[in-house]
Amino acid sequence: MNVYEAVATRRSVRAFLDKPVDMAVVRRVLEAARMAPSGCNYQPWEATVLTGAPLKALQDTLLASEQDDPPEYDFTAPGKVEKYKQRLSTLGAQMYGTMSIGREDTEMRELFSQQNLTSFGAPVLLLSHFPKLMKAPQWSDVGMWLQTVMLLLRDEGLDSCPQEWMGLYGRTIKAHLGMSEDTMLFCGIAIGWRDADHPVNSFERERVPLDEQVTFLG
Repeated sequence: MNVYEAVATRRSVRAFLDKPVDMAVVRRVLEAARMAPSGCNYQPWEATVLTGAPLKALQDTLLASEQDDPPEYDFTAPGKVEKYKQRLSTLGAQMYGTMSIGREDTEMRELFSQQNLTSFGAPVLLLSHFPKLMKAPQWSDVGMWLQTVMLLLRDEGLDSCPQEWMGLYGRTIKAHLGMSEDTMLFCGIAIGWRDADHPVNSFERERVPLDEQVTFLG
């Protein structure tokens, strides 16, 4: 698989097969991803990878817990601007539409959202975290590292789902894993094999036309 194919076939998979992942492959991916770029070579990314019994224990804790109030960071702010709100609405309509869950069916939508807590059945969960002293440029570096990880996973035939949802339970996760309060729990990356037969993994993803986002000069 070349890089273009990895980018084109990477998607947020929200239904995984009940099939184990070789942790040697995950380690190989993370070893290679160390070469992701970072400003000043700070390499701010840190992670905890869970599978098996430790993952199940964390999921049991999350299922019995409430979201942080208030959350340690807000990823919903762009939704207050109309053009970004529309992009979110389009995604929701596509995703829930594939499962025949209507906009008014709040109960079924909530049940599906709760599957975030078990990472949609993925057998491996990577939790991305870093010291709270890191600022916006370093958050950007962590994003580049995470994208590198997800593309390398595709090269291995694996799939993933980035889960900012885990950030809503940051304090619970940190307490469960014995992390310092000086740590920012950023997100999760669910890792596994996609269920190709599940409709939630097959809807056509929309992207903004290039010329709406990029200006070419010269």
